[in-house]
Amino acid sequence: MEWPGTAKVSGGTAPTGVVLLADRRVARRPLLEVVAGAGAGGVRFVVLREKDLPRPERLALAVELRAVLADVGGTLIVAGPDPLDGDAVHLPAAGPYPPPRLGLVGRSCHDPAELARLSTEDYATLSPVFPTRTKPGYGPPLQPTGLAELIKVSPVPALALGGIETPDQVRACVEAGATGVAVLGALMRAEDPTETATTLTGSFQKVVTPVPQPPTATRGKE
Repeated sequence: MEWPGTAKVSGGTAPTGVVLLADRRVARRPLLEVVAGAGAGGVRFVVLREKDLPRPERLALAVELRAVLADVGGTLIVAGPDPLDGDAVHLPAAGPYPPPRLGLVGRSCHDPAELARLSTEDYATLSPVFPTRTKPGYGPPLQPTGLAELIKVSPVPALALGGIETPDQVRACVEAGATGVAVLGALMRAEDPTETATTLTGSFQKVVTPVPQPPTATRGKE
């Protein structure tokens, strides 16, 4: 299932809608349960971080997450250059350059200089948009105005990231030009991930779905 506003890129379909950043250390429930709940609420892209795990454990987790996402036609993106036997990665601003040749490649960016270094990446995340509990003091926050300025110079579709927890924040980011929003805390800490995901994805859809216009009345010939 593709959401309205899906961005097509040379390497595939850039993430859109609400993108979940998985972090077992802040999750209120078991990680697989949170991801399944988010998928039931409309999330179709999940970024696996968990960089502290040894590769065999991280690979096993990736296999489990892909199985969960397969039920909703979702995609797992692995943070870092190692795709863990998959075909989608999200790279840090620091490197590697050039990016690997895979089906889907994203990169974290924070300013025009980092955006200017993009080459064959399919999308970028722009952060932090709002103050974030996950990385307090990280910033300064772009706010929607700063986000819009970066999106104007971005050569690829951009996701908004950082402190996005409410439908109003989702709407502000999409109105600024983001193709979606990357969310960690609001979903990881949610009592009901499905309900939270449904609320946030619903806000995204309202912004990107065209409002039907009534037909224009025409006068008959005299």
